[in-house]
Amino acid sequence: MQTITVEALKARLDAGEQLNIIDVREPHEHAEFNIGGTLIPVGKIRNMEIEELEDLRGQELIIYCRSGNRSGMACMVLEQLGFANTVNVVGGMLDWQSKFA
Repeated sequence: MQTITVEALKARLDAGEQLNIIDVREPHEHAEFNIGGTLIPVGKIRNMEIEELEDLRGQELIIYCRSGNRSGMACMVLEQLGFANTVNVVGGMLDWQSKFA
């Protein structure tokens, strides 16, 4: 698992990069605030319900949650399932909102 800061992620988004961003929070958290990530709650990943991600297996997956804990867990589970390029957003959306909101 690699890590990325919210500043580095925002710079990549602002530059127009096409990124695979996954939000592993709960639906109500995603509805309140998100940065455009695809919602796949961490519980689905833990239960190996990852059909939506199969086509991205060889690509970089940038994973975020509220603080970075659930996304770190999701990265570890995905790596065990053969996803070799997972990136955890350090500080999650709390850090994002404190710096950019």
